[in-house]
Amino acid sequence: MNYRKFKNTPIAKVGLGTWQLGSADWGNVNDDDAFAILKAYTDGGGNFIDTADVYGMGVSESVIGRFLKTTDKEIFVATKLGRRGDAPNGWPQNFTYDIMKRNVEDSLKHLDVSQLFLEQLHCIPTEEMKSGKVFDHLRTLQQQGLIKHFGASVETSQEALICLEQEGLASLQIIFNLFRQHVADEVFAKAREKDVAIIVRVPLASGLLSGKFNAQTKFAANDHRNYNANGEAFNTGETFSGIEFNEGLKLSQQIKQILPDGSMPQWAIRWILDHPEVTTVIPGASKVSQVDSNVGASALEPLSSAIHQQLRSLYDAEIIGKIRGHY
Repeated sequence: MNYRKFKNTPIAKVGLGTWQLGSADWGNVNDDDAFAILKAYTDGGGNFIDTADVYGMGVSESVIGRFLKTTDKEIFVATKLGRRGDAPNGWPQNFTYDIMKRNVEDSLKHLDVSQLFLEQLHCIPTEEMKSGKVFDHLRTLQQQGLIKHFGASVETSQEALICLEQEGLASLQIIFNLFRQHVADEVFAKAREKDVAIIVRVPLASGLLSGKFNAQTKFAANDHRNYNANGEAFNTGETFSGIEFNEGLKLSQQIKQILPDGSMPQWAIRWILDHPEVTTVIPGASKVSQVDSNVGASALEPLSSAIHQQLRSLYDAEIIGKIRGHY
């Protein structure tokens, strides 16, 4: 595993996303499998885990919290708030200081830690970001010692640029992959200027960039790739990066023809890591073999400039016009 700096902390270039460990939106993952995934990741040198309070309504956080008690490795856990739908924490009334503090305290309890390494706004409404009050609340929580760093997970480049104007912002989490290449043009230079870490989510476009799906692939009823395939439940960009599934199958094959021989998901992650502004990429995993593959991307040599140019040409000509949802 290779590392990049998050402020003064070396964190793994390849983190671990744990939406799937909530057993709510990716099918079910039992505790034994969840622990095996977490252990494989940390055994491989990984030290950065991303979760959220809404992943299984505390299930993902609690699994991670129990796992942390089994290891003496230093693990940095990032969580998120802002999407809970349970009263009185419900959308969109969950942005007062009192509610945000309650959400932070719940995450601290689930993870069984005294301070959150990173608390992130979880794709909250743009107007809430513009008002700036949520960032004041985060600064207060930071001053109280409940959180060490704060950041924001956003849906659009516009939202990213709004957040980058906030003093003390440590990180931006955004969708960036071979189906979302334009984000680098719009956000990365400003993030570098502000010394804000870029955390990349949905790096494999919900698995479309793994090259392992086909027209017969079926997803479980409680998998968002089934019930949100066309944005029925939330922003369609969170599922397949907004690309229609069958269209994505064709495009992923075109991308595969450009990438070097070998593991397509590893090269798709390597492409992301070739951007020096990216601090870490957080692919999820529902199997140990997927963890091993993801971690292995950290050791690959960078792609050539010619391959980068071919991939960008394909993106501009064939992909960007097919993205759905707000981005």
